[in-house]
Amino acid sequence: MQIAIDLPNDFVAFQAVPDIRQEVRTSYALWLYQRERVTLVKAAELAGANLYDFMSICKTNQIPVINITRDELLEELAGFNPT
Repeated sequence: MQIAIDLPNDFVAFQAVPDIRQEVRTSYALWLYQRERVTLVKAAELAGANLYDFMSICKTNQIPVINITRDELLEELAGFNPT
């Protein structure tokens, strides 16, 4: 699917169209992921990034990729029994 967006020339004068296209895709992927509309894997796919690069992008944008509370983590660790 292709979507056309009209942007004023002064907003895009110093960037190449492919760079703008990539920024829009990445921003939309972050937005969808942050609102839990897509999985991390699907968001990475939309952004055109591998999973680890997208996780790094999330970190840069202060979007957590692990959604667990402190209590949930402690409970999980309590059940961990290394041998």
